[in-house]
Amino acid sequence: MAERLSTEGLRYARAVAETGSFSAAARSYGVTQPALSNGIAKLEASLGEKLFERSPRGVALTAFGDALLPRIEKALRSLDDVHAEAARWNAPSPETIRVGVSPLIDPKLVASAYRAVCDQPEQDVRMQLVLREANMGELRAALVDGELDIIVVPSVEPMPRYEHRVIDSEPLVLVERRAGSGPARLEDFAGKQLILLPDTCGLTAFTRSLIREHELAVTAYPGEAATYRVLEEWSQLGLGSAMLPKSKLAAPDATHREVLDTDGTVLEIFYEAIWDPSSPIAGELTDLAGRLVQPRS
Repeated sequence: MAERLSTEGLRYARAVAETGSFSAAARSYGVTQPALSNGIAKLEASLGEKLFERSPRGVALTAFGDALLPRIEKALRSLDDVHAEAARWNAPSPETIRVGVSPLIDPKLVASAYRAVCDQPEQDVRMQLVLREANMGELRAALVDGELDIIVVPSVEPMPRYEHRVIDSEPLVLVERRAGSGPARLEDFAGKQLILLPDTCGLTAFTRSLIREHELAVTAYPGEAATYRVLEEWSQLGLGSAMLPKSKLAAPDATHREVLDTDGTVLEIFYEAIWDPSSPIAGELTDLAGRLVQPRS
């Protein structure tokens, strides 16, 4: 009898094909890279051939993998459809929406989420909002595990097969002990030492991605600030420069400058709502994401 295929392995393989990276696929599912690699290795053993080839240039499908991937996609779509339909039949009328938020999110946006749910017209079942603040990894894992219905996070990493809606953005500012005059351009970062936070809220991931994308000649301060306030205070002491969203400035009079992108526009960090389109309350979540979209000033 043929060995039963692992649904988990199939999902991992699809994520690797979509992201082109074992590490990115592992992050999208909130698992360690060894766990994902092991799941794919077991799947390949069951199928009898390798699905992927790794090289210094990245990950690519083998000819076998290229032939199998459309069938893997079709199988997973069918499974997801079965689960979604069963959930719709068996789910009671929702009374709560569980929302996860990154610490980087402006409290005003959280208040907007609260009003978006609580200010709706009376329904048969009054819906409530249950908030949970946690770091990016925990939020993404909780969404995958079904412990959260929707998360609001910086738009810094992909999550294949989930719905995404950009809901807000805000300018980034450069905080320094002796700020120059006028906005800071990315080319002005050359030679600077940046103070970073632990890579939990999404700001450090955004900053590192910006450095790689523009090949900025900067160095990282050897220590780490634990909070946005400390990040700002250390920069004022002269330990280095700090880049953070404008809403996180603790002292409005702190010496800071807006940061300009290479095209001369103000550099912004974007925030998005992410949810599972197969959720039994997908309609409510889509409506909530739409209500969260902030008007552009």
